[in-house]
Amino acid sequence: MTKSRNHSLRRGTLGTFAALTLLVTSCSSTGGATDSAGSSMAAGSADTPKLTIAMITHGVPGNAFWDVVQKGAEAAAAKDNVELRYTSDPQAPNQANLVQSAIDSKVDGIAVTLAKPDAMKPAVAAAEAAGIPVVGLNSGLSTYKEMGVQQYFGQDEDIAGQSAGERLAQDGAKKVLCVVHEQGNVSLEARCAGIAQKMPGAVVESFYVNSQDMPSVEALLTAKLQQDPTFDTIATLDSSIGHVAVQSKAATGVDAKIVTFGIDAETVKEIRNGDVVWANDQQPFLQGYLAVDSLWLYLNNGNTIGGGEAVLTGPAFIDESNIDAVADYAAAGTR
Repeated sequence: MTKSRNHSLRRGTLGTFAALTLLVTSCSSTGGATDSAGSSMAAGSADTPKLTIAMITHGVPGNAFWDVVQKGAEAAAAKDNVELRYTSDPQAPNQANLVQSAIDSKVDGIAVTLAKPDAMKPAVAAAEAAGIPVVGLNSGLSTYKEMGVQQYFGQDEDIAGQSAGERLAQDGAKKVLCVVHEQGNVSLEARCAGIAQKMPGAVVESFYVNSQDMPSVEALLTAKLQQDPTFDTIATLDSSIGHVAVQSKAATGVDAKIVTFGIDAETVKEIRNGDVVWANDQQPFLQGYLAVDSLWLYLNNGNTIGGGEAVLTGPAFIDESNIDAVADYAAAGTR
């Protein structure tokens, strides 16, 4: 625990803990794919003092991945007697402004993504100066420590990219189109770089699109494949872009395999019918859950998770051999 922080910790007992096992119950109202019965994560409730925690991400509103992150955060907040204030903006200056707004409203803790760390440094420093503990999630693993962020939950994107590159090399890929849906995002750039690192004899081309304009993503990707139909692999870095790649492949008739990062209910179908070979899963629900839960533990008992190191939530490959193990969770919008 950092002694210099001004934020007063809530000491004493953590109260009565509910079982940590999460039970599938009624449907959440916050995004993500759901099955016909409707289900979400729920658990018991702590009797610790009410806290207010802000989670500010760079996610595009309505994106299935960020819906799952938010669901994880909401599950932890419900258990921990926390008022969760979730906001997002893909533009780094706007995201930084959201952090400042959270500081001004005197929240107890802040969880933040660091996709563009240089733009976020002043806002994170302002939170720390105000005595508000900050944890990171999803992006910024290489910079969170130097920024003073106390804990981090996500995957190592270098490892994730390299593991994808190793698998593609084993599968015989020779020419890969790596579709980057947010230019300048350090996590996405690391994935493509990792793929290229493990495929020294192959061509790995980064192709930039804007996930805030999905019709343009399909138009640009379709045009790219029409222009150069020799790519044998399309690697997308988000499941929603993976769905577009399936459509573009069908429209152009190219003979390319599709792999993706992230999984949702539609990806489950695509893996089962062979449209997508595999997905690289980083467990977004867990990222959101642990970010909120870690702040609750820190504020109530001075705990930190990870022993000063990042807590990794991925990567893990999901393919036809193990898709059934996660299919129901993806259908419920929690995986």
